[in-house]
Amino acid sequence: MRVSDIQRCEVRPGRLVEWTLSPATIAAAAALPPDPRPPAYIQESHIRTARSVREDGLFVPTWIGAAFDLPGRADLDALEQALRDWMLRHETLRSGFRWAGDDMHRFTLDENDVTLRREVVGDFADAGALIRYLQDRFDTAADALGWPNFIYAAVVREDSTSVYLAFDHTNVDAYSLQRIPDEIHTLYTAGVTGRPVTGTPVGSYVDFCELERANADGIDDTHAIVARWREFIGRCDGRLPEFPVDLGLRPDGVLPAQKLLCEPLVDAEAAAAFEAHCRPYGGSLVGILAATSLIVHELGGQPVYRTVVPFHTRVKSAWSDSVGWYVGGAPIEVPAAPDFASALGTVRAELRANRSLARIPLARVLRLLGADFRPTSPDMYSIISYVDARLIPGSARWTEQKAYGLLRVSYGDQVCAWINRLDEGLWFACRYPDTDIAYKNVRRYAEALRDMIVSVSAGDRPRVAEPAFS
Repeated sequence: MRVSDIQRCEVRPGRLVEWTLSPATIAAAAALPPDPRPPAYIQESHIRTARSVREDGLFVPTWIGAAFDLPGRADLDALEQALRDWMLRHETLRSGFRWAGDDMHRFTLDENDVTLRREVVGDFADAGALIRYLQDRFDTAADALGWPNFIYAAVVREDSTSVYLAFDHTNVDAYSLQRIPDEIHTLYTAGVTGRPVTGTPVGSYVDFCELERANADGIDDTHAIVARWREFIGRCDGRLPEFPVDLGLRPDGVLPAQKLLCEPLVDAEAAAAFEAHCRPYGGSLVGILAATSLIVHELGGQPVYRTVVPFHTRVKSAWSDSVGWYVGGAPIEVPAAPDFASALGTVRAELRANRSLARIPLARVLRLLGADFRPTSPDMYSIISYVDARLIPGSARWTEQKAYGLLRVSYGDQVCAWINRLDEGLWFACRYPDTDIAYKNVRRYAEALRDMIVSVSAGDRPRVAEPAFS
């Protein structure tokens, strides 16, 4: 899907309806005993980071979500049933965490205890007022330190109904979000027409958390993966990597507000030609990282580009369609290369050598390293993510459905970029600190990346970036 924020996802006026867990469901959750299945390391790290930042006096909303349209004035009973059925399909949405001292303990509701409460908020005639309300409401209802930590909403009109779902990140990853429009549309259509839904059960992310954590806890600080991370972090001067260009930030300054840059990058023809050029080296992900290494060297002058590449951890078919946060990271190091072909070869070799490092959660590795990585920002490091989303069910209808993946852009000192390949081409979205220098250099990065992809696609010698601002 196109990645955006709530301000740029085609919000239109209408009657706003919300669904949250019912008071009876919340009461049932409060009485539950602990679920022995632990949080995933990535979940625990996220929640501890949120708590640390909050203790420093700053409320940093970090929810993510999805938006899409249903045709006509929706049948709210059928939509409510579809939302509940979808929740019951994915166990993590019935599960949360409580603190016991400094320890986190899971609890998980039984399916029979899950009911939704519907509320008609009112009619909004102004899109701006509706956007402000939705953002404020999602900030409160999808808070990392609360539970329930998600909310569903619909804006009903005569010609269409826009559906919005917002979650704390512990519940979902980007792939989970991109499956939502098709799953809920299918369930809703079945409810309206009376046709049964056919499908196979999906694996539970809660079960995955238990398995992944047991595997991670089975290693110690002598493990080869830990040694590789120790060497990488050492070459990053004892820190996780940042985007290696000037962002106009003061050392030890307060956590800055962020902005979002999102726009089409290149069209379908250029995206296909770029993929064809990069395929012998592993495809467009390798190409994007190789191009980035050349561009940031020109912008920032660093002799080596270091980053952590996100990879999914859905290693079994049972997890393929499961909602959860199935993401790990692998470090790569790309020395300044003389040309694009050399950079492609280096990135391919780095990914082949290091992708297995994503199997052990980074939070576990950092704990074993014994370093003080007390989080002060919601992003521990800068990322460049690439996903080919064209094979995700329902993707061909995303433009018609006005489907978006939503980011909450609030505070942070890192640059995080997402490049999605859609049927219409490559879509670019990037969060960055709200400074003039960061904007100019992120804009230069995006334009240089576009130029390089087009140059490669056309068979020209790739061009790199103009000098950076500082």
